[in-house]
Amino acid sequence: MVGSFSAHKGWVTSLSGCARFPNRILSGSRDKSVVIWALTSNDGCITGEPVKRLTGHSHFVSDMTMSSDSNYAITSSWDKTLRLWDLNTGVTTRRFVGHTKDVMGVSFSLDNRQIVSASRDKTVRLWNTLAQNKFIMDSEESHTDWVSSVKLTPTMIDTKICSAGWDGEVKLWSLTSCKLSKTLSGHQAPIYCLSVSPDGSLCASGGKDKTVRLWDSYDERSLYTLYPGGEVNCISFNPSRYWLCAGVQDGLFVYDLESKELFQDVRPEISNLGPNALLPQVTALLWSPDGRILYAGYSDGNIRVYKVMRYNC
Repeated sequence: MVGSFSAHKGWVTSLSGCARFPNRILSGSRDKSVVIWALTSNDGCITGEPVKRLTGHSHFVSDMTMSSDSNYAITSSWDKTLRLWDLNTGVTTRRFVGHTKDVMGVSFSLDNRQIVSASRDKTVRLWNTLAQNKFIMDSEESHTDWVSSVKLTPTMIDTKICSAGWDGEVKLWSLTSCKLSKTLSGHQAPIYCLSVSPDGSLCASGGKDKTVRLWDSYDERSLYTLYPGGEVNCISFNPSRYWLCAGVQDGLFVYDLESKELFQDVRPEISNLGPNALLPQVTALLWSPDGRILYAGYSDGNIRVYKVMRYNC
């Protein structure tokens, strides 16, 4: 661990950044706000300075994605809405209304023109940046329970919508037609989180059954399963190495996907933890663009920063 910082008064629920400005990240929280952080490195330590707080949601911020040009961010909230933020002014430019229950996840397309959202109303919705709801995936093929997470593959051709829900299923949809392409089954309990690899070829899902399942999003098939040993709150592919990090109730687990082996587990360093107290849960993950720094959000409101010290793992 090479740093720790906090400005939130609740769980850190989401972290986001972009390659264009590697020294800036965003964090969303159950305190209903988003914080813009300026990052600095000094003698190997990384510190975060909160430069702006975005407020407007009336309930928890559940998920967030920064646009690829770093000028905007889209957030989802338990207040049933999405908000598009101008990060230069800190002002909401669009408010997305349509979901009838808490919105759990949100994702930008690679060209920043389309947005997908997932909700406890069991639907996935497609929007444009003018906050117009263009399509609702709510057919007989849709999720039968809360939709907990949604991601768009980072590709311009044959872009897919990946969604996961409390029905234990991952669904792949065509962004072009909004038709279901494949339902991937295997989880034995609700799925809490999704991640898509940087090239869009892999999708990973994790949840209450204490497993992480890897899927081939091109061939639309199951690959293999990892067992981090706890309920999986968040997962993230490393952008430069064939690694996957899973955040569970009491730590981080980093896997080498080539060998399918765990090579690192990290527990938060807390000096004043009482004898019967539980470690804070890992609730959000973000790799730096070069894959050497891992930012982890926790249920105690802190963001802890970890540096990869060996590169031959």
